[in-house]
Amino acid sequence: MAKLYFNYSTMNAGKSTLLLQAAHNYGERGMEVYLLTARLDTRAGEGRIGSRIGLGRPADTFTPTDDLFARLAARQAEGPVACVFVDEAQFLTEAQVWQLARVADDLGIPVMAYGLRVDFRGQLFPGSAVLLALADTLREVRTICHCGRKATMVIRQDAEGTPVIDGDQVQIGGNETYVSLCRRHWREAVGDRVPE
Repeated sequence: MAKLYFNYSTMNAGKSTLLLQAAHNYGERGMEVYLLTARLDTRAGEGRIGSRIGLGRPADTFTPTDDLFARLAARQAEGPVACVFVDEAQFLTEAQVWQLARVADDLGIPVMAYGLRVDFRGQLFPGSAVLLALADTLREVRTICHCGRKATMVIRQDAEGTPVIDGDQVQIGGNETYVSLCRRHWREAVGDRVPE
């Protein structure tokens, strides 16, 4: 039985690296995979999943208006798909997460989604919230805070390195913008502010 998986963590935990490694493993066994990433994240190039350690691979992109079930049903009609891999899964809409659940349930294709759990304000991304509710299997990808504890939060910082506590939920960036921290150090960085 195919399942919907959600692999989640903070920034810089290696989610994209794990996705690319798993997709490579399928390919080594002669199995076709389908890779998807959010169109709005072009840090590795448009239509490309890339990792901080230099691995990368082309991928189709999704926007909030795309019907992923219809797209994957059409792709499966062209030939077998062993697994679907979704990077930047936090940017999925609620409807798209349900569509991916249908891909696993009705098309019999495993779906491996990788993404952030919470934003810089400590709030769930909408796509992540639905994935946490619907996924058959949840896997935490761990990384560490500067203190050595498990990092579960992320701060956004400005060009001078000062933590930003307000702003749009989505701002694409990497190490220059985001720092993963344990909850204690996140609270210290944002002034022990309770999210609204």
